[in-house]
Amino acid sequence: MPTAALPITDRFQEVLDRLSTKSIEDYYNPYQEFVWPGRLDENRMWMSPELLTPYGTPLFDELGEETLRRLSKWESINFYSLNVHGIRELLIEVVHRIHMPGFEVPSDFFHHFIGEENEHMWFFAEFCRRYGNKIYPSTAMRADSDWEPEVENFLVFARILFFEELVDHYNTRMAQDETLCDTIRQVNRIHHQDESRHIAFGRELVSLLYTRMRETVGPERLAEVEAYLKRYVVFSVNSLYNPHVYRDAGIPDPLALRNALLGDERRREIERRSIRKPLAFFLKTGIFGDDVLPAV
Repeated sequence: MPTAALPITDRFQEVLDRLSTKSIEDYYNPYQEFVWPGRLDENRMWMSPELLTPYGTPLFDELGEETLRRLSKWESINFYSLNVHGIRELLIEVVHRIHMPGFEVPSDFFHHFIGEENEHMWFFAEFCRRYGNKIYPSTAMRADSDWEPEVENFLVFARILFFEELVDHYNTRMAQDETLCDTIRQVNRIHHQDESRHIAFGRELVSLLYTRMRETVGPERLAEVEAYLKRYVVFSVNSLYNPHVYRDAGIPDPLALRNALLGDERRREIERRSIRKPLAFFLKTGIFGDDVLPAV
């Protein structure tokens, strides 16, 4: 995978040094950090109500409190399952690039990143297996083009950054929600603590990779990259609407519910709030020329 050297800036080097030091100072052993209860209270919410997929639509009230509690359990399991799959994919991509040409400078931080993400994958999987007895399957969005190396490298880390920012929106809210049990709040709090470093690193790296990519491809290719990344944004958000979750929550017609929610424009404003930060970053850096996303 031949690539040009990253246009390293003093700022990027300072960010790498600071975040590496912080990773060492904040290190914890997840296998000792968590004390897993034998079970979680099924009469409490497992996810903040405003994060549930029917929120903001008439269906939220129509489902009733008991169904919403069941739904919160399985949407919680789905959210952590998506983390397991997303982390596995990003680990494969980062390991493939560590200490490779073009990534010499960030490789030291990649070691911290890989170690922390591996531990995140473990505790999300542990939660799913203990309290849901399953990890929901997931499908990956494949590229519809053979990308040049510089484009592929950019898209890998742009996808990672978006995924982390979307997840962090949920982590931040649930870590602060005192109506949730301590275990759920702890999982989300600890993940947010680490992800804040990864997001800071990701923004700097994606900016540099975008600069490098623009020097090697033309406007038409940049437009294709933007279109692909926008489809990835929609794909990622839509993965939260899982008909298997609705079935497990006891909802009679899971596909009908998913279609109704995906077609309800009231959900678009709520979704926008969950991706506000990464969209603003993509616009600020010029990666996106506008914030118009493709329809479902």
